[in-house]
Amino acid sequence: MNGRAEPLLDTSAAAAAIALHAEHLTGIVLPTDGAAMIGARIGRRLTALGLADLDAYLDLLRSPAWSDERHHFISAVTTNESNFFREPHHFEHLRAKVLPPLIARARRGGRVRLWSAGCAVGQEPYSLAMVVLDMMPDAGLHDIRILASDIDRAALANACSADYSTASLASVPAGMQSRFFTFEGDVCRPIPAVRELVRFRELNLQGYWPMCRPFDIIVCRNVAIYFAPETQHRLWRRFAGALGTDGRLFLGHSEHIPTNCGLPLRPDDVTCYRRLPDHPDVGAWS
Repeated sequence: MNGRAEPLLDTSAAAAAIALHAEHLTGIVLPTDGAAMIGARIGRRLTALGLADLDAYLDLLRSPAWSDERHHFISAVTTNESNFFREPHHFEHLRAKVLPPLIARARRGGRVRLWSAGCAVGQEPYSLAMVVLDMMPDAGLHDIRILASDIDRAALANACSADYSTASLASVPAGMQSRFFTFEGDVCRPIPAVRELVRFRELNLQGYWPMCRPFDIIVCRNVAIYFAPETQHRLWRRFAGALGTDGRLFLGHSEHIPTNCGLPLRPDDVTCYRRLPDHPDVGAWS
């Protein structure tokens, strides 16, 4: 063993087994015959652990030592690409139609909850917080909060630290950059008022959801695109159950919920769906 593992270039049974393990744990579908791709994803772990190949890594996943490797494996197979104000039309729809009545409710003393599901390293929930504060500067004094969850513990650590490159602000309007960020050299951070609206939690969308009260807005974009169709439908059903009446679900530009799927969700804008009122319960979502 030379201490530096190279990704495998041929199809292997180990790659197929690792792909199935990833799908069972995270819902993410990796090609079961793509040893090169899986080797590329796992390659750094092979090097870090001093393992020769995917077969050795598979042996680790099947051993008691797996509990120590689990979160590294999740980080290896998940994709954490995100940007501030990604898919701007969603934020325009939030401003024009969705947030005004929710802000009015919060000012009357009501509860408002948003959920960024699959928040990666934090740009999405912080973008939501900036829009809320832009429309309601005293939001922090009211019962309005944003839950930001992700399965990847390493991504969440980066989201909590909230250190971003100034280059990452290219999609943030100039006025918001100056109002909502502090700068130190090439590093910028959201101001405390933005960060205080967001609560980060580790959560596997395929597992148990501990939240017990409904959400007004759920944003889950470019997450389910990696899932099998049946896994997607199960997630849509759980999201529908987690939304309050007239709640909105925002998906990624390549994700779509059929209108004939039997769920109380109807298109409200581009890849935005509204929870219908007076619709039979869709079942448990937690």
